[in-house]
This record gives sequence, C-alpha cells and structure tokens, in this order.
Amino acid sequence: MEGTFREQLFFLVLCLSFLKGDTRYIEENDITPEGLFALLNSELKREIPETFIYRRPLRCLDMVAVEGQFTFTADRPQLSCAAFFIAEPDQVISVEYNSVDIDCRGGDFIKVFDGWVMKGEKFPSSQDHALPLMERYVDYCDSGTVRRTMRSSQNVAMLFFRIHTAGSSFTLTVRKPINPFPCNIISQTPEGSFTMVIPQQHRNCSFSIIYPVEIKIAELSLGHLNDFPIKRSIPGCAGAGDFVELLGGNGMDPSKMFPVADLCYNFNGPAQMKIGCDNTVVRMVSSGKFVNRVAFQYRLLDRQELQRIKVNSVEDFCFTG
Repeated sequence: MEGTFREQLFFLVLCLSFLKGDTRYIEENDITPEGLFALLNSELKREIPETFIYRRPLRCLDMVAVEGQFTFTADRPQLSCAAFFIAEPDQVISVEYNSVDIDCRGGDFIKVFDGWVMKGEKFPSSQDHALPLMERYVDYCDSGTVRRTMRSSQNVAMLFFRIHTAGSSFTLTVRKPINPFPCNIISQTPEGSFTMVIPQQHRNCSFSIIYPVEIKIAELSLGHLNDFPIKRSIPGCAGAGDFVELLGGNGMDPSKMFPVADLCYNFNGPAQMKIGCDNTVVRMVSSGKFVNRVAFQYRLLDRQELQRIKVNSVEDFCFTG
C-alpha cells in the first residue's frame, strides 16, 4: 500500500465489471476502494462563484464532488457506467433530472442509489439505513416524471446507468443541501476531525475513513456518568444500549467489518488507537434515550507505522496497535 497513493484522493481509477439490468448484479460490481481513491482532480476542487453554475460532461466512470450540471451523451453503447457523488460531512446529495433521452423499453436505465456500492458491499449498511434496500434504488425508467429529484440520506450517493444507442443522453443537476445532524459519512480526506451527535434518536451512525489511520477519541458523552474503559470487543458493550465501536476491515459495509474496540462510558481526554485496515469506521449505536456525542480526530498512518504495526500485531484481520 503506497503512501503516496493513500495521501491523495479521488481520481477515477475505477474497476467496474459489466453490469446487467437487475439490481442484484449491480450490487456485485467489481469496484474496489483501491480503485476508487487516487487523485483529487483540480477541476473538482477549484472555487466556483455562487452565481456561476458549474457545467461539464459526465463520464462513464466518474466522481462528482461539486455542485453543478452534468450531461452524459453516449458516443457508442455504454453498458457499465457509474458515477460516485460525495459531499462534505454535513451535507447530503440532491440529484435532479433536467432532461432525459434514453430508451427504457430497449434496456436503457438510470438508477440512483442512496449510498455507495463496491464489490457487493454497501455503505451505509442495511442495518444502519432507515430504508429497506430495494427502496434505496430509484430507477428513472420506473418513476419517470414522478420522481425527478432524489435526495440521499447521507453525504454520498451513486448513479448507475446503461445506454445502448449512440446519441442518447441525459442531464442532471447535483446540489448539496445542509444536513443539521449528519449520520453515516464517508470522509473525503485521510486526515481531519469530526463530532458526531445523535439527538435522542434510536439509530446507528457510522463515520467511514477509507484509509489506515490513527483514531484519537477526544470526547465521548453517552448520557450517563461512569468511568471509561477501552476494552476489546469481547464481551463488548452491546448490552449497554448506547455505545461507540471502532471497526476495521477492507470492504465498505460496517456490518461486515471486525470490531477493534468498544467504548460505552463517558470520557474526556485523548484515547487513541492505530488501525492498519483499508477502511476504519467510528460507529455510534444509540437507544434514543440520550443525546449521544463523540468527538474524534484521525490521521493517515505512514509506511513506517504500518510496518511496525504489522510486525507487532496479534490480530490476523488487519493491523492494530
């Protein structure tokens, strides 16, 4: 895992297998985290005046990190296309169809997914999303003008599309409305800080960092006053009703990742852990009885740290220290 690779974000080096029209095959595509993140294109990061509507063509394999209007026009049959949308942690994704000229009866489709899918794994996981899986897909060919605008539940969404005929096209507008209580987030960067708050709601929220990182918990408030132990996941804190868990793994779905530590007592002052997995997740489980809050920082592990963790680790799923 090259440090230079992990220190940069986002240019499209995506591996997407041939898509069939059914949802099940879409879920089993070959996109990998390694293929997803590489370099953040300067075009996507430049400052755009509020009065200016950013416009550019949409590519068959694409990453969209800014608001604007995007048009895809097929110059040949395009049967396996996907675009990833990502916003800031405190935003959601809004996708509006401005015009669509495709042949739904001929097998074309455009589907928006509420979240991301890579190699059959979904973020957020089905356990942590308010909607059943099938309701997270919105197919333009099924809904047509009834649902011209879709809004995600978190800061990421995904577009799958297939077009058989050259000249067919569609145009959509992407906006990023503010989300006052962010839940289920993919970080755009390998370093940063975040405070997750669940305001007396019975829900689970995950913050996903697709890098090996050091996590430093600065504050944990779970609505009750107890001492704070960090302990391994067995026996864990599941019986507490309100807790935070650190997870590590090499896929996207938090429900398929390995528990590294459980935190179920109030805490102030840094507690840190290095997790050498491709994906690190801070996940909060809330019973709805309290206002729960966790504040943390994270930073990318360098190559030397990863090597030391690998040598000293007794875990076999990824490297922890």
